[in-house]
Parts: sequence; structure tokens; C-alpha cells
Amino acid sequence: MRRRHLLATSLAAGLSAPSVRAAPARVLRFIPQVDLAILDPTFASFYVTRNHGYMVFDTLYGLDGNFAAQPQMAAGHVIAADGKQWDITLRDGLLWHDGEKVTARDCVASIRRWMAKDALGAALLEATDALEAPDDRTIRFRLKKPFPLLAYALGKTAAPMCAMMPARLAESDLGKPITEMVGSGPYRYLADERLQGARNVYARFDRYVPREGGTPDWTAGPKVTHFDRVEWTTIPDASTASAALMTGEQDWWELASLDLLKTLRARRNLRVAVTDRTGWIGVMRANHTQPPFDNPAIRRAFWGALDQASVMQGIVGDEPSLFHDGIGFFCPGTPMASDVGLEVLKGPRDYDKVKKEILAAGYKGERVVVLAPADFPSINTMALVCADQMKKCGLNVDLQSIDWASMTPRRSNRGSVDQGGWSVFFTAFTGSDLLNPGGHFVLRAQGQSGWFGWPDSPRIEQLRSAWFDAPDLPAQQRICQDIQRQAVQDAPYYPLGQWEQPTAHAANLTGMLDGFATFWNIRRA
Repeated sequence: MRRRHLLATSLAAGLSAPSVRAAPARVLRFIPQVDLAILDPTFASFYVTRNHGYMVFDTLYGLDGNFAAQPQMAAGHVIAADGKQWDITLRDGLLWHDGEKVTARDCVASIRRWMAKDALGAALLEATDALEAPDDRTIRFRLKKPFPLLAYALGKTAAPMCAMMPARLAESDLGKPITEMVGSGPYRYLADERLQGARNVYARFDRYVPREGGTPDWTAGPKVTHFDRVEWTTIPDASTASAALMTGEQDWWELASLDLLKTLRARRNLRVAVTDRTGWIGVMRANHTQPPFDNPAIRRAFWGALDQASVMQGIVGDEPSLFHDGIGFFCPGTPMASDVGLEVLKGPRDYDKVKKEILAAGYKGERVVVLAPADFPSINTMALVCADQMKKCGLNVDLQSIDWASMTPRRSNRGSVDQGGWSVFFTAFTGSDLLNPGGHFVLRAQGQSGWFGWPDSPRIEQLRSAWFDAPDLPAQQRICQDIQRQAVQDAPYYPLGQWEQPTAHAANLTGMLDGFATFWNIRRA
């Protein structure tokens, strides 16, 4: 915290100096959403780690704006044996940052590392009979049954990403994140310039060969870089970040503060835009192993108190065009989304009715510990608004304000609230993480082996398995409707609405792609 304070102070002190107004033409200065604490993109599910991963590492496939997989490191693939064998061929000219040639053996080791960490990767692993490298350029999957989503799985952008790395790194201890950053992506990570909590620096990899043909689109197409150096500066204070952007000390602020949008829009030297139309989706996660939310009837009753519009209004303030309510368990506007089962979110909220239903379900006044991360404004707002809704329906709420760094490990505490446990926490995911059952890990209901909160719903898990075997899109959509109906009954989590998060950047930056922050195709006009 002291280092961050000093950084903010030094930036604020230097903002008026003329020398900071113009950036060197070949340096891009960027303010990430949070500090980059973990470097390994196959280990952490943090978006900042994923964004870093796409700079340093490359993937076999990329996703275009329609969420379709396109070859990236792969030149292409051949499917044989009635869909049970995939041969993926690597492009020519692929090199690691240390100068060594990328081989299929490296990629096989990387895929195996990722499959051990990722929900969709685990499904692919279960369907895989053998994964091998018959030669230096061929990756072969021999499957127990067809897996049509294979290319999508290897190219999905939801964290953790399937990053390709040298086998010596991929085969290291799965229980520890790798710290040596050797990838084959468009930028090299400059470890000696890292300042924990303050700065991370990247240099253009001059031996990177973009794929030929196609149009840059999200993570698909050629990745052509126009900056020699990219500097990430962590600035936790929104006012300091805004001032640094407005005076030209910084070029790009990843997640512009919603409270400061009017000020930023008024500056002719800046542009404010929403580049990721899937937005952010708020999540309220209840602890299914502790009272009162271990009671399914109480979980179902709370739907009548949940007011998504109030939560979203608390986040976006006087920017109503930036939020959507009445949303379910899949990202709105994408193929698996529907309004099936969402009647529980419609109509006026009747807190007295909900209170009676909760008491009738057996609520005995148990303390409900709600974790509220004070240093994460949007998520803290979710906690405050939902805590008020819980109080209105008679729950004995203990709102505990903590920082995000403390909340993260506390979620793993399975004890009672008297033993440092918890009842409810809040988080958010980009809509691209919630597209379908394959990568939607917060919808999993695996009980004690699952994610924090440990919901247990054999029916949801059964339907998820059936989704992988669905023969076509209509069948997949019908299964997702059934999943949503069941999720309303079991409440593995409560969706809190969707908001669009603007980014802000210098007006002379052009070529910024849709989606999350990527650093190719951008140039300074």
C-alpha cells in the first residue's frame, strides 16, 4: 500500500509538467484494471493475468467477434475417424522468445497443463484418449468420442487461457505458477523492469511472425504490433489515473471510472468507448454449506427480493444506458441466453412476502456474513445494495468491509461464520466468460469439489454433460433453457445484471480492437 501511495503522489506531483504531455511515438503507456500479481496465465483466473498472457504467449486458435475459433499458431487441422481424431498442424516460423523453435511437443505439454486447470479443459481431457506429437509440427488428439468444441476450447478467451509455452515450463509443478515468462507471443516480458504493485514492461518481439491473411478481430487474425515498448502502470486511485490520462502522461486507461466519464468525454484529446459489448455481469455467491443458504427453500425465496436494476443503478449511477437487468445465467444477446425461468425477477419486489417465505422455510435468525471489498468499487456496491435487500426480507445481516486481497483467500474457509467463514460474497465476470456451459465455471454445481460456495446439483451437472453431446445449436439451446430452469431452483449463484464498462484512451490511438485489452493493431496517428 505504501508503494502505491508513493506512486500516486509522484504522478500527481508531475502532472502539470510540460515534458509529460507527449509520449514517444513508439511507446504505449497503459493503466491496467489492477496490479499484475500473478504472471502465469494458465494458473490464475484474473483478467489482468489473462491480458498479460495474450501479450507474452500465443494460442493455437483465436476467437473472432462472433466467438468462432480461427487458426492462430495453427496452420489448420484435419478431422478424421468420424470426429475422433484431430491433427493440428503448426505454422512455419514460430519461435519462443529465447530463440528456440516451437514444437508440437511443447504444445502438447502446454495443453496438458491447461487441461488440469480449466473447466472446459477438464471436459476435453475427459473426452481424450491420447494427446501426442507424432512429429515436430503435428499435435494429435485421439478422442473417446467426438468433441466439436475442441478448437473453441483451445482458443477461448475466458481465463485461464490455453497459452502455449516451452515444455520445460509447461511440465513444471502444477501447484505453483510459472515465473519465467518465455512465450511466442508478439511481446517479450521485461522481468528486470518489473516493480511489484507499480509497473510491468513489455518489448516488441521482433522475430514474431503474424499469421498471414484474414482481418484482426478480437484474438483472431494477424497480430501486427506498432509499438516497440508497452508500459503498464498500476494507479489504484481513479482521480490520479484520470489526471494522468488527461495530461498525456498515460495513453490508455483500461477500465475508466464510471464516476468520471463526463469529465473524460469533455476532453477533446480523449476518446471514451465500450469495446467489449458482452459487458460485465455481477454475481452474488451464497455459501451452500452453511445456514441459512444451505436451505434450498431459503435460496429460492430470496429471488423475490433480488432487484437487479437497483444493483446496476448503484454501479453505473446516472448512466442508465450502460446497464441491463432481467438477465439470467448466460450472457445476454448470445446464442445460449434466454428468458426461460426468469419470471422470478419480474414484477415489484415484495419484501414482506419474501420474509414470510424465509421464515416458513425454517430461518432461525442465523447471522449472514456478507463480504464487501471496500477497495473494489463496483463489487462493493453489489454487496451494499444486496445486503440492504437481505435486511428488508428479515435476514440478520453482518456486513463486513474488507479489502479484495483479504477476501480472496477467505472464500476458501469452509467453517461457520463464527470460525471465520462467510455466507455471501460478490464478484463479476465479463460476459464472454458466461457464453455456454462449457466454460461457465461459476454455474458448475460439483459440491465439495467445486468453486467457493460449493453448490451441489446433480441435475445441472447432468445437463452440462448432455450439452457437450448435443447434435446441433437448437439442441444446445434447449439444454441451456433446462439448465437455467434448474439453476433458478438450485441458485448456484444469483446474477445481478449486466453493465457495459467503457475504456478511455488518447484520441490519437487508432486500430483498437473490440473485446478485452489487446496490444496489436493499435498505432499512434
